[in-house]
Amino acid sequence: MPAIPPDDLLDARARRLLRTLIAQYIRDGQPVGSRTLARQSGLDVSAATIRNVMADLEEIGLVAAPHTSAGRVPTTQGYRVFVDSLLEVKPLADSELARLRGELSAGGGTQDLVNSVSGLLSAATQFVGLVTVPRRGAFAFRHIDFVPLDGRRVLVILVFTDNDVQNRVIELPRPHSAAELEQAANFLNQQYAGLSLEQIRARLVADLEEARRAMNATMEATIAMAGTALAIESGDDVVVSGQTNLMGQPELASIERLRELFEAFSRKRELLQLMERCIHARGVRLFIGEESGLSPLDHCSVVTAPYGAGGRVLGVLGVIGPTRMAYERVIPMVEATARLLSSALNRDGASQ
Repeated sequence: MPAIPPDDLLDARARRLLRTLIAQYIRDGQPVGSRTLARQSGLDVSAATIRNVMADLEEIGLVAAPHTSAGRVPTTQGYRVFVDSLLEVKPLADSELARLRGELSAGGGTQDLVNSVSGLLSAATQFVGLVTVPRRGAFAFRHIDFVPLDGRRVLVILVFTDNDVQNRVIELPRPHSAAELEQAANFLNQQYAGLSLEQIRARLVADLEEARRAMNATMEATIAMAGTALAIESGDDVVVSGQTNLMGQPELASIERLRELFEAFSRKRELLQLMERCIHARGVRLFIGEESGLSPLDHCSVVTAPYGAGGRVLGVLGVIGPTRMAYERVIPMVEATARLLSSALNRDGASQ
């Protein structure tokens, strides 16, 4: 017989007391006692009745009693019930949406937008903001230029349809004159503009074979140059902002706990894997405490939402903070920011 979900075991009074306890604990960070619950819940019940309900909630794992206090605090499971069935989330006000929209980096490329959103989320929540960077191979290439440096080294200037500009230095098998480089750039712009890097890589293989069959040495050199210049680079996979905000959170004040968190932020690999688990989520996804599967985040909550353009999901953004966070504010903030970033990317041509 399957286990009964904890929230299905709660009557209306228990649900109201649990909601009141968690809301109070989120506000002041102190264990909540029966007298406080009697005042704040608005229920006409005795403190003894409340203590009995608290004992029942503790038995099913929704609250816990710290040894140093007669009050109780929510557990990870308690927060989950709260978020899933007791929390009232309202959309952001139009004025706040307008403020967020105004703070997004305007006129730059995708990387500028991603950096802007990461900092925006951190500033708005006072927690850690993070955004996965779209893979460059997903975007269409618009224009290329080659600038000779010294010897065999060449500066490659790549412009993409989302207004992102990348500069790369490559080394070629032999020196090329400025005229040769200009001829190569003109050919690549004519043949490959409007294709993604992934599409170009597939085309290059066929074109190189055709050039070899035709014994066209100049064409072969140009295509080989393109293969080097247009190689997909991984770059920075996750942009993280506001890590120091967590140093002021009482639940994360342990030096060992902070050290583990900052090491996780530094490595980024685990964070990227966690975020990529959310890439096909519909709307906001929330990990509370150990639900993330990352031990450094056992005392944190992660609120995420995917963003995209042109009907494609390009990445995930989110917030990391203590489990004692104002979910009713953070959840709509993350959801709205994902919509705004998607809208900005569509507007700037990232969907092409």
